[in-house]
Amino acid sequence: MAKQYKALSLLSGGLDSQLAVCVLREQGIHVEGIIYSSPFFGPEKGETAAKALGIPYHIIDFTETILDQVQHPAHGLGKAMNPCIDCHTHMIMRAGALLEKWDFDFIATGEVLAQRPMSQNKQSLGVVARCSKYEDLLVRPLSAALLPPTKPIREGWIDVDKLPAFSGRNRTPQIKLAEHFGIADYPTPAGGCLLTEPRFGQKLKDVLDHEGPDTDRTNIWLLPTGRHMRLADNVKIIVGTNQADNDLLEEKSHPEDYRITCPDIPSPTVIAPSNSNDEQLETAAAICARYAKTPKNQPCEVQISNGEESRIVEVVPMDPEDVIQFMVAG
Repeated sequence: MAKQYKALSLLSGGLDSQLAVCVLREQGIHVEGIIYSSPFFGPEKGETAAKALGIPYHIIDFTETILDQVQHPAHGLGKAMNPCIDCHTHMIMRAGALLEKWDFDFIATGEVLAQRPMSQNKQSLGVVARCSKYEDLLVRPLSAALLPPTKPIREGWIDVDKLPAFSGRNRTPQIKLAEHFGIADYPTPAGGCLLTEPRFGQKLKDVLDHEGPDTDRTNIWLLPTGRHMRLADNVKIIVGTNQADNDLLEEKSHPEDYRITCPDIPSPTVIAPSNSNDEQLETAAAICARYAKTPKNQPCEVQISNGEESRIVEVVPMDPEDVIQFMVAG
């Protein structure tokens, strides 16, 4: 009986990563998904795709790896804090380390030649492959016909003539192939990684600059939540922008952190670190009042609580123009 070859395919949940799985399965390859998770990109889209495709999948925490690449990008950063080349390299490297452990034969990705001008040109794809240390066991099924053949193609595990030859940013060929495979539900190609967003990049840089790489990981996971304001080098507050933010801040912040709210009117939840002094807490209270439903320039009561300790202060809502000076990524 002929051997059934097995591939670990990086699965973001986007259309290209789903198509890569489908074209390999069409040739009898057993495919399982590798889904990476971090504060900057979650596993949800990958999970949804894996379930829709009916393939086994494995979620791998990528937090420490990507934080290290952000701070020490061997191949530089993009327009924001995105170390795309190094990130892709280490994703392939992490998957490659599992090949022998799990008895798989090669790695696949949904990358398309020239789809992204910086990170998916021919040179960048070559750099990623070489630096991953698994260059000869890496297949990019959607563009493999246009790239140097690696072992799975040279040795006939995959028939390259039956693979598509996608190149460039035109999505029409992918959409047609999706129809062939019955894939109707897929996210738009834009976005997906918060590190590519300049405003988010500013918030991450602020944390790393002021609190260092060993900052509590809760500070990293809360970066997408609310407005972030720096009151001092060692004091940053987070202001909820809606009820979902408020709930998440209440749930994820540390018990010793200060919770600041207006008890009698709708208001944001503001989280301040436990090392905040009285002046900083009053500033945070005035900011809380600024975003609460309170008449302009009218004093209001704000509750500041920390564990079992709680007190009420009366503050005037801070002028919106004054708030801007504290804003991170304003």
